[in-house]
Amino acid sequence: MDTALLDVFRTVAHSGSITAAARRLRYTQSAVSRQIAALESEIGAAVFDRLPRGVTLTEEGRALLPHADAILDRLGAARRAVDDVRTVGTGRLRVGAFPTAVAALVPRALSRFRDAYGEIALSLVEGLTPALLERLAAGEADIAIVSESPAGPIDTTRFDLHHVLDERLLVAVARDHRLARRRTVNLAELADDPFIAGSAEAEPTLLRAALPTGFSPRIDIVAAEWTGKLGCVAAGLGVALVPALAMRGKPADVALLRLHRDDEPTRRIYAATAAGRARPAAVDRFLPILKSAVDPSWTR
Repeated sequence: MDTALLDVFRTVAHSGSITAAARRLRYTQSAVSRQIAALESEIGAAVFDRLPRGVTLTEEGRALLPHADAILDRLGAARRAVDDVRTVGTGRLRVGAFPTAVAALVPRALSRFRDAYGEIALSLVEGLTPALLERLAAGEADIAIVSESPAGPIDTTRFDLHHVLDERLLVAVARDHRLARRRTVNLAELADDPFIAGSAEAEPTLLRAALPTGFSPRIDIVAAEWTGKLGCVAAGLGVALVPALAMRGKPADVALLRLHRDDEPTRRIYAATAAGRARPAAVDRFLPILKSAVDPSWTR
């Protein structure tokens, strides 16, 4: 059933006359009459009795009116809901992020986003970059904050990458380390130091993506979490390459050193969205807020 015909029918019914309905709809009287006739032809019954002064509903018209009201009200609500999502009035934003991005960057951005768009429902899932990208591809996330994968570059045929920052990587050493009083060191000066890493091999860790060609760290101790890594560093068991995003504050028993610019490693951080899909308006609003949440101390 044509909703435009239902709209004309409802307007006539509530107005009590074709003339008044035509004025409200900004149609001619003949146009309104033709559309009522078309509706009556479609349902096979008259909906109005024509009177010398206006119209009145027939039994069929009285039966149809509440359904026309319900259909048109639901349609109006549907249009408003779509408009709200398009203009970020309501809706949701599902964010995925790798662990160190959840330490400060993403929560800071989500807080600012909520202040600006309080009606948007927010959710955050933490995970490693490969898993986050699969969630994005499966439609289980709207945007994912990811880092360059040690396993290789992110597939740009599947994902659109929006650069967020080039993250500085620091070296954590114990307070009594021979270089602890230095502000800047060269990688060559750390060649004899064991590294604390998340894997016994450099290949699967951020070391592969971060360190220059030719530097092969010796990994004696493996610790998955940053609290464990820094605990081992504080105990003098080795040094660790630390992403700036992971450091909310400098640990009292650890010194954080910058690497010389000639061999300073960096990690490229992106906000990824699914390629070939229309981005929700909430994502377009979130992207600049995410970039504005970057602390200059995290970048090169």
